[in-house]
Amino acid sequence: MSTSLPTFAGFGLGLRKEHYHDFLETEVPVDFVEVISENFMVDGGQPLDILRRVRERYPVALHGVSMSIGSADGLKPAYLRRLRSVVDRLDPLFVSDHLSWSRFEQFNSHDLLPLPFTEETLAIVCRNIHAAQEAVGRPMLFENPSSYVTFTASTLTEWEFLSEMTRRTGCGLLLDVNNLFVSARNHGWDVEAYLSGIPVDRVRQIHLAGHTQGSDMLIDTHDQPVGVDVWALYARAGSVLGPVATMIERDDAIPPLADLLGELDLARNLRQRHLPLQEAA
Repeated sequence: MSTSLPTFAGFGLGLRKEHYHDFLETEVPVDFVEVISENFMVDGGQPLDILRRVRERYPVALHGVSMSIGSADGLKPAYLRRLRSVVDRLDPLFVSDHLSWSRFEQFNSHDLLPLPFTEETLAIVCRNIHAAQEAVGRPMLFENPSSYVTFTASTLTEWEFLSEMTRRTGCGLLLDVNNLFVSARNHGWDVEAYLSGIPVDRVRQIHLAGHTQGSDMLIDTHDQPVGVDVWALYARAGSVLGPVATMIERDDAIPPLADLLGELDLARNLRQRHLPLQEAA
């Protein structure tokens, strides 16, 4: 298995059904697209054919939502085999999933549930990451969660957990800036401490998305444009990160493609203005 993490500094969008025609029949000004892995972990049929045709035109990143890297009973071999099949067909730009759990034995929450940040959890997560990376044949990226609860059992901060996780496994990070903003606002975290605490040299991709104000906390809904505060945090993160891929993520209330491309242009402009000094030189 290759242990090196590729770098890619392009700008992309999540590929959604509403825009299949645009990506297949027109020239969309993006550097890559990202798809939900599970939507294409099937044998044949239209989904894979569409993805194959898109892959002929654009690099593709795979982003999973149900690996359940925090499951204490390990990962599902059948799931890993299906994922490897898609990886082998596409040779994707990145393969990523979430720092969360959703399954234990026969129970599946179909949601990205939070983990306590303890040494015990860290050992489980690292064991599962090693298994996943061996199964797909490459280092993976794992995304920081949006969270609404904390655990009294936690002995590590989220950024300490992520840092040690990457050190032990060689995995990379997908930094979801909206998730960071949501979690920091919900829990009173210091975003400067977070950005200083994570291994920025392991970040390979950024997600940007929208959120909604709930009754007493922010909710990561992915159904709104990227907010002003998230753009500001993206600019701050961009000043310390090396080459990273940036993606606009929208999963509900899908707008016209032109709206998303407008957001992507804003990301390009902000990234150029806030490059680290050594990159801008």
